[in-house]
Amino acid sequence: MGGAAATTAPPPHRADLRNYILVTAAYWVETLADGATRMLVLFYFYELGYSAFTVASLFIFYEVFGIVTNLVGGWLAARFGLRTTLFMGLGTQVFATAMVGLCPAAWLVIPYVMVSQAFSGIAKDLTKMSSKSAVKLVVPEGDEGSLYRWVAVLTGSKNALKGVGFFLGAAMLTVMGFQTSMLVLAGSVLTTLVVVKAMMHGHLGKPDAKAKFKQMFSNNRAVNVLAAARIFLFASRDVWFVVGLPVYLETVLGWSFLASGGFLAIWVIGYGGVQAMAPRFIRGREGRSEPEGRTATWLAFVLAAFPAAIAIGLTAGLDPTVVIVVGLILFGIIFAANSAVHSYLILAYSDGDKATMNVGFYYMANAGGRLLGTVLSGLLYQLGGLEACLWTSAGFVLAAAFLSLWLPSKTPSPSAPATDRSKEPLPGAV
Repeated sequence: MGGAAATTAPPPHRADLRNYILVTAAYWVETLADGATRMLVLFYFYELGYSAFTVASLFIFYEVFGIVTNLVGGWLAARFGLRTTLFMGLGTQVFATAMVGLCPAAWLVIPYVMVSQAFSGIAKDLTKMSSKSAVKLVVPEGDEGSLYRWVAVLTGSKNALKGVGFFLGAAMLTVMGFQTSMLVLAGSVLTTLVVVKAMMHGHLGKPDAKAKFKQMFSNNRAVNVLAAARIFLFASRDVWFVVGLPVYLETVLGWSFLASGGFLAIWVIGYGGVQAMAPRFIRGREGRSEPEGRTATWLAFVLAAFPAAIAIGLTAGLDPTVVIVVGLILFGIIFAANSAVHSYLILAYSDGDKATMNVGFYYMANAGGRLLGTVLSGLLYQLGGLEACLWTSAGFVLAAAFLSLWLPSKTPSPSAPATDRSKEPLPGAV
């Protein structure tokens, strides 16, 4: 019954598809600006002579407010609609970049830039939630295979563009300088906001005026376990990728800002490509086209070997350039696949009428993992070098793997007939 319903489901509403294209384009521009801003801030302040830990502290508010935004944003989206949260996100990003680009040079101190990064974190998560939530408007109800593919492509494209943003930020810092670059980014996001607002008609989904904030906290065991695993998975990446690795490339390997930013950009672009292709090679058991809880478990156990191997290679005195480049590529492939599986599972585990709330809670955990990794990246690098960051990364991945053992072995298979999605309450996010 479920399979038949999926194959005979009606096509997406034309207005939903049109609005989805617009909101996705806005998300891509925001992603480019967000990636570029991160590289601009990181390299600018490290060049001024600040320590790795101090540079990491610049992003603390970014992650803290990401947690708050994901918690509150799911409720806002359910109550007022995705159109509202999208415009709020783009407008906040314009303000965040302009407050740095337009201020006197004397204001460019750690506390002031931390505040601007707080607004950037809010902007990024509001825009991300709006775009990723809209994917359910164009996927027929019950068609889990299509949902998995759409999720993978959207998530992969986002990360690929964030990688382009890394390179863009490093290049802009070299060519334009810090504040001019920020003003250019503010202008690009403002232009996007004006164009999308003028072209978008109607709502993205149906707002639910009865949505209650207390519903943000999930009582779904599978969602809670997945959120806990997500914390450690993303902490395992950011504990060496956010500060430790860029500083190591510049200070130990002697790479330029442009070379470091370019390498990180290529890695994130490739990472996004793997996520987009994940449905082709990551499948469940017994011929299922969709992954299961056990898929996330074995991917995490495999992933833990790579940061440990890189740390061993550096300690053994092997060529650090080869160890870092090869190790990071292999880590990125498995991490991207694991992340893509998580992104699918959160929707598979969520009830349709609670998906927005469940996913807001899930991405709050995601932001918590990034915060933990970001803070420790600067601190551990300062205390024990890149090797300390890598061993901590391996430990975090193992924690994610053991938590994933409690995920349901199989995802539910919807059997209800497909319905017209334009008449449902606001659907969930990815």
